[in-house]
Amino acid sequence: MSHILITGANGQLGQALASCFSSAGQLTCWTRPRYDITDPAIADAVAEAAPDFVINAAAWTNVDGAEEAPQFAFNVNSLGPKYLAEGCARCGGTLVQISTNEVFDGKAGHFYHEYEQTSPGSVYARSKAAGERAASSTLPRLYIVRVAWLYGAGSNNFAAKISAAADRHGALRVVSDEFGNPTYAPDVAAAVAKLIETQRYGIYHLINDGWASRYHWAVELMRLSGREALPIQPISADEWPRPTTPPPHAVLVNNAGAALGITLRDWRDALHDYVQTESER
Repeated sequence: MSHILITGANGQLGQALASCFSSAGQLTCWTRPRYDITDPAIADAVAEAAPDFVINAAAWTNVDGAEEAPQFAFNVNSLGPKYLAEGCARCGGTLVQISTNEVFDGKAGHFYHEYEQTSPGSVYARSKAAGERAASSTLPRLYIVRVAWLYGAGSNNFAAKISAAADRHGALRVVSDEFGNPTYAPDVAAAVAKLIETQRYGIYHLINDGWASRYHWAVELMRLSGREALPIQPISADEWPRPTTPPPHAVLVNNAGAALGITLRDWRDALHDYVQTESER
């Protein structure tokens, strides 16, 4: 049985991973502040723990906030993966680096495959792309797993924020010209568990099947939660100003995982399970 070490274990993906690997031979969960991946000493801690796999779910994901704190974003998203990879190299471990669809600029109508050249725009996106490069240049035993529009348990995701806004305002205005793959954290965790058994290192897009606009995601969420009558106004991204502009069409395609038989279900089916789970909380 493998020893699995999860960083960022208190985040929405970290929690899903911890649940998925709960029956692993040995499971170690690291969270800040005790285990800070921006500290070079984290490499020593990894080497001493000697896990078979490190799954790095720790990240600075505040896309707008990264514009105001670029050094911190790069410390977490770029140096952190480098230090973890160094630790893995010293103990013979394998790193699973979680990345994002935002490493692509999201040109209209384009669908992104695993080995296309990255083209990050925002500080957040550039920091995540740099993290991919730093880990890859340090460790050959590496999986880079890109996800998109991740949501799960907790309030720091689009689905939770839209639900809260609907309850608060009784109506919604949602961007209709930004597209991506709504992806459920527990499904990613299950896919990662299958992936690490293959020993086929490389870049993977582990996203729920299909794609949607933010607007259509919100419409489906309201329908599944019994609020289909709630007014939802589609708006353009220009009508929702932000400190940074997200990629308008960073839709990922799962080719590499699918070739190994690793696919995730349709995003609508996953969203249904999310709604059911949240209603039971």
